[in-house]
Amino acid sequence: MQLTSTSGVVTRHRRLVLETHEPIQFLDLTDEVVELVRLAGIREGVVNVFSRHTTAAICIQEAEPLLLEDLQAFLERCAPAHHHYRHNDFRVRTVHMHDDESPNGHAHCLQLMLGSSESLPVIDGELLLGQWQRIFLVELDGPRATREVVIQALGTSD
Repeated sequence: MQLTSTSGVVTRHRRLVLETHEPIQFLDLTDEVVELVRLAGIREGVVNVFSRHTTAAICIQEAEPLLLEDLQAFLERCAPAHHHYRHNDFRVRTVHMHDDESPNGHAHCLQLMLGSSESLPVIDGELLLGQWQRIFLVELDGPRATREVVIQALGTSD
């Protein structure tokens, strides 16, 4: 974590490195975000949660197990892994190729719908989430040994 303060504004960030175990998986990051806000001492401001990947997303959703299963099934229906994606045709694709390239066009399509970040308000020192809202990294191309999320809090302190 790094703390910077200029003209009454405080910023603090944290990098999370996570491992995923499923092709599509929801990992709850809420407690880590709340802890960063607490450590930063921010009273009024904003927190941004950002995925450093084009096949993993950040979203706010309810942490109800059956709902998360429904959401996983919904995502699988929206962009099935077994459909044809030009991105997966390694005979003709020449851009951004590497030795362990995987056929993951479906995951890129899903990430486009979900997005790479969420910004949340901090008011009176509290992360302003709704009653059932939680912050998730959504793995769309797992399992992966390393996924990185950056959490950055910015605001005024006491």
